[in-house]
Amino acid sequence: MEYLKKLFAPVDMTVGKPWENILIFTVPMLIGNIAQQLYNTVDSVVVGNFVGDNALAAVGSAGPILNLLIVLFIGISMGASIMVSQYFGAKNRKDLSSTIGNCIVLTALASIFVMVVATMLTRPLLLLLKTPDSIIDWCTSYLHILFIGSAGLAYYNILSGVLRGLGDSISALVYLIVASILNIILDLVFVVYFGMGVDGVALATAIAQGISALLCVRRLMQMKDLFDLNREYLKMTKYHSMNIVRLGVPSGVTQAILSMAMLVVQSLTNSFGEQFIAANVIVMRVDGFAMLPNFSFGTAMTTYAGQNVGAGAYDRVAKGAKQGTFMAIGTSAVITGLILLFGKSLMGIFTNTESLVTLSMNMMCILAVGYIAMAVTQSLSGVMRGAGDTMTPMWISMVTTIIVRVPLAYGLVYLTRSEQFPQGRKECIFISLLLSWIVGALATALFYRKGKWRKTALR
Repeated sequence: MEYLKKLFAPVDMTVGKPWENILIFTVPMLIGNIAQQLYNTVDSVVVGNFVGDNALAAVGSAGPILNLLIVLFIGISMGASIMVSQYFGAKNRKDLSSTIGNCIVLTALASIFVMVVATMLTRPLLLLLKTPDSIIDWCTSYLHILFIGSAGLAYYNILSGVLRGLGDSISALVYLIVASILNIILDLVFVVYFGMGVDGVALATAIAQGISALLCVRRLMQMKDLFDLNREYLKMTKYHSMNIVRLGVPSGVTQAILSMAMLVVQSLTNSFGEQFIAANVIVMRVDGFAMLPNFSFGTAMTTYAGQNVGAGAYDRVAKGAKQGTFMAIGTSAVITGLILLFGKSLMGIFTNTESLVTLSMNMMCILAVGYIAMAVTQSLSGVMRGAGDTMTPMWISMVTTIIVRVPLAYGLVYLTRSEQFPQGRKECIFISLLLSWIVGALATALFYRKGKWRKTALR
């Protein structure tokens, strides 16, 4: 029992070996992120095998719009995680309690906004992207169900961000595993047994996310030794809500930019037809798993930096940044090798169409080496965000996406048009993504060394 209490206790990352703190925090979060990635992956596997390749394309085409319209949640989550980690590191109970209370209220308001606005915008956005007539109805109904049930997604992401800021990555892991198992079971029941198709996987995901959110609420209510969660703090305060927005908006804007770029490139992808759309979906699903170690290390570095900046231990932040980045690079190098060796078998999970598997694998090989570059970007961006400098990663993302990725995608496709490839070469879409990752890694390393992040802590 004592071991379990210690396992689930918040981790104080201001003491102990930096690399050990980061690794202990990262591993359960990585497992949790894998579980979360299973939501969309299982949806794709189930519809791809039991409904068909067009249904697979529909679920994948809905992804960029879903990501674009939930940026509010991402922003609140990042702002909350930074503030919670810094106040936890500073042992400031009052501000910690008020920050968590503000997060709960802001999440409720954001959920209502997304339910109403996103649902209305869904079909117009799909039409704007020239989504093929064969899949547009499936895309629309899939997104409507997810947006109507978006409160579960919002509260899980934001409250798990609060838990991570407190150094508790184990609880979020357990809740995600429970929700993922439930999601798999419901996917099979709704699609295979009831024949609900794309609507079934959306409903299963919404229910599972709602369960994980309730479990996060329950866990926070058990942590009264660290903060107070009562009526006094469950209200908006100007200082805390504005800081959550100030710190979170750049991360939300970053995600919005990435999502908008995906939408713009999705329009280009759609022009190559349903098979290439389906191949893109498969690549992005595998890519989602390949990126998880980088995202996990990045989030761990945010919490680590936040707690140590709150405690004023800047030398310790720099030491942890170096050690954490090297661990992330090593992990990504191993994953890159595994993708190149076993990627084709992974692609075969999603479809039985051999030509689709081969096309997907060819595109994946282009991206593989980019995961090492993304290890640098995510780790050092995490340090800057944890210290309160959320603007620098936002500007880097804007430049690499708007100036590098999107123009390169359209430009390379245009330049490779020929009699053999009248629409241009499809692989140029993925080459542009790889080049943007490399530019982003170089820029992030440069701005981290300049050290603006040392001057942005909460006071």
